[in-house]
Parts: sequence; structure tokens; C-alpha cells
Amino acid sequence: MLVTVVQLTLYGIVLGSIIALGAIGVSMVYAILGFSHFAHGDMMTVAAYFGFVGVVSLHLPLPLALIFSMILTAALAVGIDRVIYSRLRNATPIIMLISTIGVSFMLQSLAQIVWGPSNEVYQSGIVLPYKFLGLRLQPVEVTIIVGTILLVFLLHFFLHNTKIGKAMRAMSDNRSLSQISGINTELVIIWTWVITGVLAAAAGVFLGADTQLNPRMGFNVLLAVFAAAILGGIGNFYGSILGGLVIGVVEEVSTMFINPGYKPAIGFVIMVIMLIVRPYGILGGKR
Repeated sequence: MLVTVVQLTLYGIVLGSIIALGAIGVSMVYAILGFSHFAHGDMMTVAAYFGFVGVVSLHLPLPLALIFSMILTAALAVGIDRVIYSRLRNATPIIMLISTIGVSFMLQSLAQIVWGPSNEVYQSGIVLPYKFLGLRLQPVEVTIIVGTILLVFLLHFFLHNTKIGKAMRAMSDNRSLSQISGINTELVIIWTWVITGVLAAAAGVFLGADTQLNPRMGFNVLLAVFAAAILGGIGNFYGSILGGLVIGVVEEVSTMFINPGYKPAIGFVIMVIMLIVRPYGILGGKR
């Protein structure tokens, strides 16, 4: 029983790491730009397919395929902002909501047109897991955990030790005051989308490597991503990490008691409860 719980917890940390990376991106856009980016899941999908091209077509190892995907996804995120979102900076929230849903459908359709509706995998065949104390983890799962820790550390360093990172934190706290203080808000916005694209690429590639690729893969985890962001406190980057890990672990451990097919509903239940009990999240997000 104990071994089973610990094993499911490890699986939950893997899933939570993926969700956390997505949630950080969602929180960053909300904190700095002030809207909920419902196309984030489909950006993860396209990023996963970029990684698929790197692994299968260019024969790159997964770490290099991840970097390849990060570059393309960051460019895609900035491009979408320049073409669509930049023209709607002063639009009402409902207009921004509709636009992000439209971008979501566009990206999902793009993935289906270019790569087809069938499931794809990064690597076929049997891969032996690492075993210790009766527990098992696949090599790719270890890569996901280590990669997430590294990315979170780099993000923390960037936000606290670089000029643009400090400007992003200032703009997150008060955009109007940041403009008055002489901060180049457009440059901050571009960097926000670069980092969002990088994190979406990591989440998408890790999700694709851990499961399978299909055009709806990112959309299917979008609810868990938003649940994690809300649980930790939307707009709070570190809360998103906590929220992602909690959602991931609870979803996996819940399979001991419920049909695994109902696992995604756990994130929705947690999100609703948190909105009722503590709408600003565990660590407190933007109000």
C-alpha cells in the first residue's frame, strides 16, 4: 500500500511538473498583460510537434529537440502577439477572451493540418525503467523532473537578477506606475511572450515525451493548467509551481479510489473549491 502511494506520488510529481510549467506561463500572461490566455494549451501542442520534428526528422536527442522547440515556440508566441494581441491592448476582457479562443482553434487546426490527426510518439519500443526500493521511473520521467527544476531555477534567477526580469516584476505589480517610471513596457511584453513560449515548449515537449502527441493534447490539459494557476494564486509564479504539483499528485493518487478516466475532473473540483473558499489562491495572486 505504502509503495503504491509513493509510486503514484512520483507519477504525480512528473505530471505536476508539466502542469506547473504551463501554469507559470498562464500566470505570467495574466500578471503582466492582464488577460487569461486560453490558447496556451494549444501552444503547448504546437511546441510538442516542433519537438517531434526535432527528434524524428532532424534526429536530435531530446534535450536539443527541446531547445529547438523553445526557439520556434518563442518566435510563434511573439508573432501571435505582434499580429493579433498587440492590436487589442485596450480591448474589453470579453474581446480578449474571444480572441484567445480563436487563436486556440487556429493552433489546434494548424497542428492537425500539418501533422495529421493520428497519435505520434517521440520514441517507439521498450525502454527499461530505473528501479529503486521497489519504485520505478522511466528515464524520460527523470528528465522531466530535472528539466523542470532547472527551468524554474533559471526563471527565478532571471526575474531577480536581470534588468528586464525586475522590470517584468514591476510591471506585474503595477503597469501604470511602470510606464511612468520609464520602463519600456513593449520590450517587457516581448520578453513575457518569449518566456511564455519557452515554458510552453518545455511543457508540451515533456507532455509529448511522457504520453503521445495528438492535436488536442494541450487543450486536454488546459483545465488542469488553469486549475493549478488558480490554486496557487493566478499571477503568482511560485504559486503556479505549488498548484501544479498539488494538482498532479492529487490526480495520480486519486486513481487508487476512482476510475482513472475521471482523473481530469479532480483538477476541476479543486479549482471550484478554491474559487469558493480562497479565490486568490494559496499564495495569493493578483486581485
